[in-house]
Amino acid sequence: MSSSVERKRIRKSPTARRAEIVASAASIALSEGLEAITLRRIGEELAVRPGLVSHYFPSVEELVAEAFGTAATAELDALIPAERPDGTPTEHLARFLARTTGDPAWDDISALWINARHLSRYRPALREQVARQEADWRARLTGLITDGVDRGEFRTPAPVVVALQILVVLDGLSADGTLTPDEVPPQVARMAITTAERELSLAQGTLAPL
Repeated sequence: MSSSVERKRIRKSPTARRAEIVASAASIALSEGLEAITLRRIGEELAVRPGLVSHYFPSVEELVAEAFGTAATAELDALIPAERPDGTPTEHLARFLARTTGDPAWDDISALWINARHLSRYRPALREQVARQEADWRARLTGLITDGVDRGEFRTPAPVVVALQILVVLDGLSADGTLTPDEVPPQVARMAITTAERELSLAQGTLAPL
């Protein structure tokens, strides 16, 4: 039998193909920014014609919005899982803060949030997705804090307010992308942690080593 028999091309289902397109766009968004997403670029990445990409996303703006949503949701699921069968709320909150204040792996998604918020001023589909993701992140962090209150680990009458305070501090810390980690004073780098400890009536150092 000839070894040059042509293999049959595997035809992907519409659901699988759409997911592949979004995943490729999300990867580009994280590494290069949302502006780098074009129908032609995705076609090149997946070795398909741009027309196939436009079949699923007639407007690149819709693809950009979904790519951001996919990347942001994946990061949220990694930072604060919806289901937390193992570990205490204190441990989960400490892990969340450690990653968002000192883990270089956070840099790409942090930069993507800044990118998305800037572009959303004149891209309605992206603006809606940013608002949806912000609500999801607030709800997930509020849920974690509420769980801690219910278990007697945290003390606060307003979990949603504390969640907002933490997220605002994290946004502020990531806003100045010109500073390297070595240039940020420790007191500033730990602001989200100290805010959480203060507002949840936790002893200093509970959420991170001193």
